[in-house]
Amino acid sequence: MQKKSFSIIVLFIAGMVFALTGCGGSGNETGGSSGEGEGESLKIIAAHNQTSPENPYQIGMKEFKKVAEENENVEVEVHAGTLGTSESELVEKLKLGGADVVLVSPGFMSKTGIQEIDMFATPYIFDSYEHWEKVVDGEIGDQMADIINEKSNNDFKLLGYWTAGVRHYYGKKPLNSMEDISGMKYRTQTSGAVAKYWESTGAVPTAVAWGELYQALQQGVVDAAENAYPYFVQQNHHKTENGKYITETAHDYTTRFLLINGKKFDSYSDEQKQTVMEAAEAAVKKEREALYAQEEEHKQQAIDDGAEVNQIDREPFIKKAETIQDETAERVGTQDMLKKIREMK
Repeated sequence: MQKKSFSIIVLFIAGMVFALTGCGGSGNETGGSSGEGEGESLKIIAAHNQTSPENPYQIGMKEFKKVAEENENVEVEVHAGTLGTSESELVEKLKLGGADVVLVSPGFMSKTGIQEIDMFATPYIFDSYEHWEKVVDGEIGDQMADIINEKSNNDFKLLGYWTAGVRHYYGKKPLNSMEDISGMKYRTQTSGAVAKYWESTGAVPTAVAWGELYQALQQGVVDAAENAYPYFVQQNHHKTENGKYITETAHDYTTRFLLINGKKFDSYSDEQKQTVMEAAEAAVKKEREALYAQEEEHKQQAIDDGAEVNQIDREPFIKKAETIQDETAERVGTQDMLKKIREMK
């Protein structure tokens, strides 16, 4: 009986050795290209600074979550303003690991030391969505992505370009000419190319946090502001005395950067990287579609709510912007980029 038991044990051990030896070679072959963590679970914290559940940012992030979680080993937690309503908070969390994917604007990103990004924020640099898409989805967009990654020392890796719509003036009175904005306290960026441009029109750029802007318009802290229909209408800015007159200046077809921490991304397995990139591509498409659809809807809502919309001759505004574009390109070293952008109009 003891001999029989011993024989069984010997046979079992021999079988295990054979099995391990037989599969060892193939395991090394697949593991080499896949990277560490293949098949392991991954949790991604994705965040933006808008609080409305209907905002295109949220729609895009939910699509990112949906597609990423088609990989059963990936979980995405979306935060809509709950990790911070200021972009500086979100970028700080991205660098320190408190968030993995965030959305930010060129105006803020240029403050991190990546001055070239200012080119995409300069007023009237783009003249249509078709023009904007041609630029960001092509060679120039790739070039900017490389600049962001290199200048940030891989803290920021671009996953895709989103938009926040085409921005217009809204304030206490309509604009019928550029002279009408002179002396107005205008909520916009207070530094960089955007501030310089509005200062050149005679406006007084004034800083007000987005979450405090409704009250600032209502109480006369600012005379006017500028943004895209889905953003200011969702916040009811058009219902205030200093927000009811909308002039379609169309001064900015906006660019937003969907970023991930590059160092963290590099630590992912090949499968995880592919999942993230596929989710990002789907999110880019969904966010843009949502924004484009919402612009007309929210314009009509503003009119239905009693806001007044008027058109203006944009040529004087565009001509003044060309000077700022040239100065910005010379300052940040993007003269060739500016030339190509203009040629693509």
